[in-house]
Amino acid sequence: NAIDAACAAGIAIGVCEPQASGIGGQSIGLIHLGGRTFAVDGSSRVPSLSHLDRMSPGDELVGHRASTVPSTLATYAWLHEHYGRLPWRELLAPAIRIAREGYRITELQHTLLERSRDELLTGSASGARYFLRNGDGVFETGERFTQPALAQVLKVIARDGIAPFYQGEIAEQIDRDMRNHDGFLRMDDLALIPWPVERQPLQRRYRGYLVKSMPPPGAGRTLLLVLMTLRNLQSRFLASRTPVRHHFFAEALRKAFLTRIDRPFDANTYHQIPAKTMLSRAYARELALSIADDIDETLPLADPPSQEETTHFSIMDAEGNAVSMTQSIELVYGAKVAADGLGFLYNNYMSALEGEDPSHPYYLRPNAVPWSSAAPSIVFRRSQPWLVTGSPGSERIFSTVGQFLSNVIDRSQTIREAMEEPRLHCSIGGQISLEQERFDPAVPSYLSELGYTLLPREPYAFYLGCIQAVLRRQTAPGFQGVADVRRDGSAAGPSP
Repeated sequence: NAIDAACAAGIAIGVCEPQASGIGGQSIGLIHLGGRTFAVDGSSRVPSLSHLDRMSPGDELVGHRASTVPSTLATYAWLHEHYGRLPWRELLAPAIRIAREGYRITELQHTLLERSRDELLTGSASGARYFLRNGDGVFETGERFTQPALAQVLKVIARDGIAPFYQGEIAEQIDRDMRNHDGFLRMDDLALIPWPVERQPLQRRYRGYLVKSMPPPGAGRTLLLVLMTLRNLQSRFLASRTPVRHHFFAEALRKAFLTRIDRPFDANTYHQIPAKTMLSRAYARELALSIADDIDETLPLADPPSQEETTHFSIMDAEGNAVSMTQSIELVYGAKVAADGLGFLYNNYMSALEGEDPSHPYYLRPNAVPWSSAAPSIVFRRSQPWLVTGSPGSERIFSTVGQFLSNVIDRSQTIREAMEEPRLHCSIGGQISLEQERFDPAVPSYLSELGYTLLPREPYAFYLGCIQAVLRRQTAPGFQGVADVRRDGSAAGPSP
């Protein structure tokens, strides 16, 4: 079923997209199974020894201290145990084969390796030992890249389950590696096993379609608020390519993202808050009416720090089940250091925690979970899953998915056409990143005149997310799938 496919795909993607995810990271998602929809919060955890007063500037970004307790394996093992059908060993076979036999380095991975080379060589250089050619060179596009150490780890996990990783021989190796490099992660942290938590998804309607998305610590609230704000505008206006349409969309993004920063919720106490103002129709209408003809100068003109890398995949099966999964090691190549003898990269999710305000629900303290920008989503038509989608891209995720859904629903585009549309993102500070050459010249000219700062990106820019979507066809049997041309990926399924 779709759960089996998700477990196999998620672990395999961690092998062949090590710059974005892996067994050293975390995975969260939205699942529709047997008529029930639920969120899977597979967040990682802050190690017990991690305290701000023990950290130096930069520790949260690079090195062994940047890692939280990896939760991806616990998440997929839990999904398999509760909802899967195929044997665990069978699900890990593709990942083991890819790690052992290797795969061809893509142009994107070559570029990202060049960008990350110096950081991979810093400190213990363990990241360089596993991910650079001969420990210091960049693999060229098309070169075969193998990961024998990781293949051995996955073979143990396939044979014995995840127990060795969290409470056995692999956990001991991680503990030893962390101690040798002054890291915080210990066997005690791993032994608790960061099992995922089932949560109630957030949902709102957009033009008659029911959109369900990820609750906190994910960013489904932000995506839904964008859609609810846009719902106050006419569909034909949003379907147009006029410059003013892009201004309204940019302001909707700014206001939604500011609300996310101003109203962070802890996933464990969110249900105790009686007034969910952020997703009320009245509040969305208020935001829509507040969009003026010019840029809103009352919003902050400074931007929060930006992170860069994640991966996403979407799955549907013939039984009507659906999985939308986003997984990551946070920055490109995570903490830039790898587990000695094990061949996988540690994450740097410590950088996704609050470091100044102790009252913040995602304040850096032992056992805290990172704040996530992921918004895996499922769109329902006539009570059935119709479209499964999501994207990597940190705070650009909700703008990427929001534009995609508007293109599909307001413009009646195919999912490929919607993915290929020129894309933009507007930060809180009014900085618009856009594929400038692909827009009508009147659009950037108009936005610049309004006071936005334009940051031109290349056509089909890596920076602007990566839609991965699958759609159940309504006029004929079967599915349609699309993988964004802005990054690596492919759409595939069994032959009819």
